[in-house]
Parts: sequence; structure tokens; C-alpha cells
Amino acid sequence: MATEPRWNKTPTPGEIPERITRFPGELHNVTDARLDAERFLEDLAEVTPPATQEHWDDVLLVVTELAANAIQYAPGPFELRMRRTFDGVHVVMHDTSTVPPAPRPFHPDGGGGGVGWHLLHALCDQINVATDDSGKDIHLFLPW
Repeated sequence: MATEPRWNKTPTPGEIPERITRFPGELHNVTDARLDAERFLEDLAEVTPPATQEHWDDVLLVVTELAANAIQYAPGPFELRMRRTFDGVHVVMHDTSTVPPAPRPFHPDGGGGGVGWHLLHALCDQINVATDDSGKDIHLFLPW
């Protein structure tokens, strides 16, 4: 089960929500992270709605992909941070792996994946990865 977000109240008009949630790194936390992102987007839409429905869907897809990769490639807890920027949404996934993500060959026959990193680059305006001894932060900036 996810720990409670540090910011978990209904925003007042004009207040921009921010959300930070930690997960223990269990398989069901992929769904938990997506649901947490959806609650963040609901709060954000109260203050500033997305320009298109696709922006909402893209944020959810990115969070789902990041959480699934954290479970698969970085065993242990992970943290999801989301906040509004002046022109979009900033998503940060922290996991325990110090290995930066890298593109892998795509296998259309379904053997081995290879789609996720390419997908993130297609949906996001900018991606940055910062590693240290505790793991890595993947920063993604999406339009809103």
C-alpha cells in the first residue's frame, strides 16, 4: 500500500496542487501510482484544465510506464512526484536503480518489449535523468 501523499488536500481556487507519494515497490503499486496520478490530475484540473484530453491521458500513460519499469528494473521502493509547471506537468520518478534507462530494440513479435523509453520520448517535451548512490530520478515534462 502506498504511503499517504505529503500534499493531500483539496486545493483552494488558484492553488496549484503538488503530490509526492512513496510506494513499497510491489506489483499492485503500478495501479496505485496511476490512481494517485489521476487524483493529482483531478485536483489540477480544478485549478487549470488541460488544453486537450490527450494531455491528461499522456500523463497517466507516462506514470504507468515509469511505475512498471521501477517494479521490473529497480526492485524496492519508489517515489512519484508530480507538480504543475508554467506550461505543463513535471513528473519525477525516483527508484533504487543507479542504472540510467536506455533505449532497447523494439521486438514487434512481443518478445522483450523495447517500447517504453521510446514512448516516453514521444510523449514528453523533455526528459532528464539524475543518478546518485541512492538510485535515480527521472524527470519528465509533459504539456498540459
